Amino acid sequence: MGDLAPIAFDIETSGLEPGSEITVAGLAFELGEVILVNTAGRPVVVEELEARLSRHSAGRVELKACQDEHALLTTLAEVSTKQINTDAHYLTAYHGETWNGGFDLPFLRTSCVTCGVAWPFPDMAYADMLDIVDRFETGETRDLVGVYDYLISEETCDPFTDSEEAVAAFENGEWESLLLHNLADIQRTRELAVLAGEYVPKSDFRMKNLTPPR
Repeated sequence: MGDLAPIAFDIETSGLEPGSEITVAGLAFELGEVILVNTAGRPVVVEELEARLSRHSAGRVELKACQDEHALLTTLAEVSTKQINTDAHYLTAYHGETWNGGFDLPFLRTSCVTCGVAWPFPDMAYADMLDIVDRFETGETRDLVGVYDYLISEETCDPFTDSEEAVAAFENGEWESLLLHNLADIQRTRELAVLAGEYVPKSDFRMKNLTPPR
């Protein structure tokens, strides 16, 4: 692991069935967050939403409105290139990709293939926080919210009690609640990564490189 700093990643989707799209992609850095929203061509007042979201950030939330999933993916690649230093950062998510499954990264790969967009995280180290939970005693608790509440237990900005609510929020254009949910999840994930960096041996971070072989 070395001295790499974590960047947390999380997506929201329009569902789990074939043809579903990424609706939100968020990245949490040390001093703020970048969130991309797929508006599906609908209007979004970016400056107003940025101000509201930034009230819940230790730094500043940068919001990027994208007209469709293809635009979201290309913008994500641009953010990755410009704002991630692969010599100083590693990417992390909660159940984003583990040895036997995961959600965020497999879904992202399929979306990139469908939209004809290159992989946005080349030459990027990755460690999943779900794997790290085993190094803490959390009883039977394994989900992100439960583990966060067990180990850190700080109030978050999440307006939802269930991630499925994010699907309805996207369909109804309830942008603020949808984005607050994503913001809360990337903040939770990064805080867990920082905590793990203080207590878990480096050798237990199961780092992998996300660079495709060609």
